Amino acid sequence: MVLLTSPLGLPRGPNMPNGRIALRPEFPDGLPPLPEIRSDALRLQVFTHRSFYARPTHVFEDMPDDPSPDNESLEHLGDTVLSLVVTGLLRDVYPCLRVGPSTKIRALIVGNPTLAWISVQYSLPERMRMHPAQAITLRASANIQADLFESFVGGLYLDQGLEAAKAWLHPLLRPFLTMAYRTVRVQHGLAPDPPYLHSPPPSYHIHAGGTAANGTALAAPAQTWSTPPPPRMPASIGHLSLFNQHLQQQSRSIEWVYSDSAGEGTKTTPIWVVRAMVDGECLGSGRGSTKKAARNEAAKEGLVKLGIPVPQFEGQIPV
Repeated sequence: MVLLTSPLGLPRGPNMPNGRIALRPEFPDGLPPLPEIRSDALRLQVFTHRSFYARPTHVFEDMPDDPSPDNESLEHLGDTVLSLVVTGLLRDVYPCLRVGPSTKIRALIVGNPTLAWISVQYSLPERMRMHPAQAITLRASANIQADLFESFVGGLYLDQGLEAAKAWLHPLLRPFLTMAYRTVRVQHGLAPDPPYLHSPPPSYHIHAGGTAANGTALAAPAQTWSTPPPPRMPASIGHLSLFNQHLQQQSRSIEWVYSDSAGEGTKTTPIWVVRAMVDGECLGSGRGSTKKAARNEAAKEGLVKLGIPVPQFEGQIPV
């Protein structure tokens, strides 16, 4: 299977039926070692597919003295542990990320295509117990491979606790986190890396309001953010507001004409394309992950055509 890439070198595939992609970052020194599950019973259950015992699936609840010996319950637990660990890691690495993009990034990391790839790298499917008649099909199934990885995470959690799971998963998932972050930024019409990665962010100082006995103002120690604070004027409205203001002063009306983005973007993150039509003339065109962002880009071009200096609003990448 060929892994497709975008012009920026970010993954576009392989495409799966659910529209997700498999993240496959490079590990020059190999993946972190697979931890050992100490409990023999848990380890056996982790690798036991439900086809091995062929128990009926319509049962509401197992009897207390006869719980199901397959790995479905561990898979369910592991899925929750993975989501918790990835969400916590996202907050640590990208503390200013909004909930929408954060959810998309997490979905890429814990999606079946990515987990299946990790599972195969650790050769987990080779250790799976299943019905012999289904062995070839099940071992080759991406969904089963991903389920097996989740089962292993659930078994490790029960065997050694959350901290042991995090000690293994954090170094394993960080490269996936970085790749997913850059992928989702591109889906939102942004550069893969934020501007503050290319130049050190400034320090922002907060001063205490008190004064010393001699009248000198007291200042608190400088507080520095790992990422820039929110801009005072969001870039998505700055040029648009200025463009509208100038047109209103000239008593001219504007019509925003949207067109097809020719398959760009995704179902959850479409790319909008718009033209700013004034008196039958296109003064500017733009594209963005939202209609407002697209209008803002078109407004920036419109300001240039009107001969108005285009201001650089705080928080934007210089052009």
